[in-house]
This record gives sequence, structure tokens and C-alpha cells, in this order.
Amino acid sequence: MSNVTKWMSWEGGVDLVALTSPELQMPNIIVHLGRMVNTPVGNAPAGMLFWQPDPQDAPLVFGFVCNDPGAGAYFGPQIFAGTPFENAPVLPAEIDIQINETSARATCTTGGYTFEMEMSDFSEPYLINRAPAAMPPFYQQGVEIHARKVSLKINGEPISIIIPPVGISGGPASVVSPNGVYAR
Repeated sequence: MSNVTKWMSWEGGVDLVALTSPELQMPNIIVHLGRMVNTPVGNAPAGMLFWQPDPQDAPLVFGFVCNDPGAGAYFGPQIFAGTPFENAPVLPAEIDIQINETSARATCTTGGYTFEMEMSDFSEPYLINRAPAAMPPFYQQGVEIHARKVSLKINGEPISIIIPPVGISGGPASVVSPNGVYAR
């Protein structure tokens, strides 16, 4: 028997994977945030951001966001090993997430960028239990709520987004996750 030593859990999560053009082959926006994320090395509001408006250029924002450098540095090598985020930088950030029965609002400010997301038109909550795959390479368990309506602003500018029916993890590409865990 082996022990699970690589894990993270969260409370108050919001997740969006989207594209800004139907011609894109891969999503160019990821907003993946938790109001409180717990790891073996610390607890803090945290997540990951990816914003690449022009797929021919480098991303404008790419990395884990967290105001605790130790907790932020844990995610890449311990949870996201083997993915494009394995060696992503940790970006200091301010994160605010408000969730109620009818909407979720998240604001994340880092490196001169402010991401503001609002989610609504929720499904009923459902349990998830996803096995590791090529992406993501970890177990996922928790509660999700599909958000069928999402708006996103970056630095105050509304961003026109296309939300694919299935996200990178195999579930909907826009969810509120009241709680959950990733483990390897």
C-alpha cells in the first residue's frame, strides 16, 4: 500500500476554460481559482491563469496565482507534473470569490491584469470522481455545479468567449466547485 502524499483540496472554486475564436484549436483562456486552497505546505487563496489572446504570441498571463509563494510553488511539480503547467511560475495575486445560490463572482489581480468573472444559470450540484488521464494526470473528487452562463472581463474590458461543452478535465468547461480534491 502506498500513501497519498501529493494532494490539494479547496473550498469555493470557480473554473473556466474558453476560447476567444471558433478557429482556435485549443482554449486560450483558463481561469481556475479557489477561495481557499489547502496543500501539505500551506493554505491560501490560489489557482491558475492562462490568457493568450494571440495564439502566435506568448501568453500574456501564465502561471499559478497565490499570495503564499510556498503553497503556490507546490502546485506545478507536485500536482501538475507532466502537464504544460509543471514548471509554470507563481504569480503573486489578490483573489476574491463570492458564491451564493444564484451566482458566483471571482476577481483575481496579478501582474497588471485583473480578471473578473461572473457565473450563473446553475445546474443542480453533482459529485465527481474522475480517474487520472493524460490531462489531468491526477484523481479528482468533489462537488461541481455547471454554470451555463459566464461573463469575463480582463482589465475592465468584456471578453467574448466560447465555452466548449467539455473542459480539459472531462467535465463541463465552466463550473463552480464548492469543494474538492486533486490527488496523485
